Amino acid sequence: MSLDIQDSRTLSRKAMKAEMLDAETEAQLAYAWRDHRDEEALHRLITAYMRLAISMASKFRRYGAPMNDLIQEAGLGLMKAADKFDPDRGVRFSTYAVWWIKASVQDYVMRNWSMVRTGSTSSQKSLFFNMRRVQARLERDAMAQGGELDGFQLREMIAQEVGVPLRDVEMMAGRLAGSDYSLNATQSAEDEGREWIDALEDDSPHAEELVQADHDLAALRGWLSEAMGRLSAREQHIVRERKLRDEPRTLESLGDELNLSKERVRQLEVAAFQKMRRALEAKGPEVHSLLV
Repeated sequence: MSLDIQDSRTLSRKAMKAEMLDAETEAQLAYAWRDHRDEEALHRLITAYMRLAISMASKFRRYGAPMNDLIQEAGLGLMKAADKFDPDRGVRFSTYAVWWIKASVQDYVMRNWSMVRTGSTSSQKSLFFNMRRVQARLERDAMAQGGELDGFQLREMIAQEVGVPLRDVEMMAGRLAGSDYSLNATQSAEDEGREWIDALEDDSPHAEELVQADHDLAALRGWLSEAMGRLSAREQHIVRERKLRDEPRTLESLGDELNLSKERVRQLEVAAFQKMRRALEAKGPEVHSLLV
């Protein structure tokens, strides 16, 4: 952790020593990058506003992410802003870059807050970064008036304040209140305690289901083989080439091989399938139950 602090302080010191750009110089650099892809101009623009990125990154330290990672994400947002910035609009680059930097850092914080995705919609993102602040203010106001809010009332007021559905507030409250646990952790303090992963339901097929599936597959293969035996050698060849290959052959290629027209190959294929169907139907309804 001390290394992270040292590195972030070094970056901050370097950023503070960077030049301050006036509006004219800033525009010149932006035009040079946009019109000529001048990497030196881009580097100068990014370096000059890295202090802004670091300042915004520092506001998200309370979410527990390493400062170096926050600065890196802020830098990525700054580079995206530089790449998309249009100096013709007459807006200062710093004003434009603020949104990109904040969005990049917020996305990083939300991705790393929990192994379970915390949220991705605009309302969920607004809740994540404002819920605790709004909740604390509402609780202070209630106490100042000599009252107290229960959980449901508080969530209703948060939903109204932030402008999101109540269900989103309830979902986010549950996620922010919990934490990630290892499935390999024991359920009790005992040395021989069962791990939580052992309590998960096994959704794989049961042994009897596997045996039944193997039996059905063997029976179906036998019936299909017997049905294929009712076909002529030429019909068997057409069925294998058209339906049993990983890359089925075309009617035209089979026609060239067998010296037949494409339409004649199609007719033989249809006739072969009709013979196989009659052979399978003669086995009774159990064949139909396996084929559907």
